[in-house]
Amino acid sequence: MTRDLNAPLPGWVPPERPRGGVLAGRYARLEPLKPDHSEELFAANRASDAIWDWMPYGPFDRVDAYRDWVAEMAGLDDPFFYAIRDLERGRAAGVGSYLRIAPDAGSIEVGHLTFSPALQRTRAATEAMYLMMAWAFDAGYRRYEWKCNALNLGSRRAAERLGFSYEGVFRQAGVVKGRNRDTAWFASIDAEWPALKAAFETWLEPANFDADGVQRQRLSALTEPVLAARDPGLRDA
Repeated sequence: MTRDLNAPLPGWVPPERPRGGVLAGRYARLEPLKPDHSEELFAANRASDAIWDWMPYGPFDRVDAYRDWVAEMAGLDDPFFYAIRDLERGRAAGVGSYLRIAPDAGSIEVGHLTFSPALQRTRAATEAMYLMMAWAFDAGYRRYEWKCNALNLGSRRAAERLGFSYEGVFRQAGVVKGRNRDTAWFASIDAEWPALKAAFETWLEPANFDADGVQRQRLSALTEPVLAARDPGLRDA
């Protein structure tokens, strides 16, 4: 009698950990975070303290305090941080990281996303997320995760737009700045990556934008067919 077990993975080899190379695209360049990025990032972040609302740290009122935080983060391999440089404006304007890096499981998460107002809603911001996702799947990861505070509807919308499928809410998953945190989970898997890659590349093409920079096709429309599940929390939001 044959037992019903999980699907075998012939030839499975755990992928490498992020190794610190630059991830470069048409609109964005991701550079391993270093203290040298502090002044640019601090200046960009000062435009709005709201970018820290959902983070376990910040806001920073002095560049020295922010530089100390950058120096601490730059020395870690999990989370592994990047500074995001907007190539059109020529300056670093946000950060992101890989975290919960589990090569043996083929799983990796993207997080610690702090995009200054100058980076938000730009092609560079979207391409930065594409570049990180592309590296993870090209390296051999099978699962790419996105988690956020369940009350952070902006992050939940961003996850769905970027092609992450909704997987549920973990209640009372943590305490952040003295407040309860329920965590919404999203993920993409390697079988979905070819279609997601095509969606990103279609959206990022210069021809997808008119002379005023207005998109002709929405990324959410391109990624929607790939989603295994939509986020019900966004239907009436």
